Amino acid sequence: MDKIRLGIIGVGNMGTGHLQNVVDGQCPRIQVTAVSDIDPDRLVRAKEICPGAECFDDTIKMLDSGLIDAALIAVPHYDHPVYAKECFKRGIHVMTEKPAGVYTRQVREMNEAAEKAGVVFAIMFNQRSNPIFAKAREIVKSGQLGDLKHMVWIITNWYRTQSYYDSGSWRATWNGEGGGVLLNQAPHNLDLWQWIFGMPKRVRAFCSFGKYHNVAIEDDVTIYGEYESGATATFITTTGEAPGTNRLEISGDKGKLVLENGTLKWTKLKVSEREFCFSCKSGFACPETEYEEFTAPEPDGHPILLNNFADAILDGTPLIAPGYEGLNSLSISNAAYVSTWTDDWADIPVSEDIFEKHLAELRESEKKTS
Repeated sequence: MDKIRLGIIGVGNMGTGHLQNVVDGQCPRIQVTAVSDIDPDRLVRAKEICPGAECFDDTIKMLDSGLIDAALIAVPHYDHPVYAKECFKRGIHVMTEKPAGVYTRQVREMNEAAEKAGVVFAIMFNQRSNPIFAKAREIVKSGQLGDLKHMVWIITNWYRTQSYYDSGSWRATWNGEGGGVLLNQAPHNLDLWQWIFGMPKRVRAFCSFGKYHNVAIEDDVTIYGEYESGATATFITTTGEAPGTNRLEISGDKGKLVLENGTLKWTKLKVSEREFCFSCKSGFACPETEYEEFTAPEPDGHPILLNNFADAILDGTPLIAPGYEGLNSLSISNAAYVSTWTDDWADIPVSEDIFEKHLAELRESEKKTS
């Protein structure tokens, strides 16, 4: 087999974008042989883009057709684990869009099903292909930054208007999306947080629901995370601030990284801060520093991850974003909700029972008022 036969589950905006990338020749080892969607107009559009693909209005029929080796899941969040598990039952490889799901129990069960099936399982965390983030991770994981102290990420350039939220009845709802900025816009950033800096042991979060828009879900969030090592992380995001900022700062006892505007700025301490603190005889001195800077254009990560997915299936190439790791970022966002709902700290792993209880109440209340 020199190409994988891909079926796309859901050909809305994201699914159509992936389809177009393959048709345009950006993924030479992938052939789209089938698509599925419940919207007949979307199937007509998909057929126009890719005449050779078989169209299905029933995803299960597509999975049972024998036409595909792998599936790309691009449907509403709640259904990511549902269709992934259906694929795993049939030995079909899976690439799922982010987030992995809405609540950690369903994603944990999805991961267990993937492991049992023994297929390739990936998630579309395309920001991992950005050389700037990859470089930051390399520096941190290699120990060149020393013992980690804190991470601060101000990611407020996710601005959205009320018109955006009004564009679909499923948007900005607990029943449709399962959350707001943490589930829709920021999963990439939450993934990069844990991918580069590691998973916190607990969080204290403050989610504001409908602060800047007429919505039920959160559109403004501040999360404070604590680590076993004593390191801390602060994560601030919103869809209601303009002009926004996207600045990531990571500090260790051997220096600091600042990522902003496509540039990584690395300030290295010639002597560890902890050593300098207790050996220097001056109260106002600072350690001497060296400076390096890295710049790189941001690539289109979607075809990069799709090509990596194909290579993993055909050649056994390691995945850039294994699907199992989708549980990590979702654990942070679930814990942030629980912390806000209970007005207290939330441990990670998060209490699945507490999260699901509150989510069920919100969904039921939403149904009664709709």
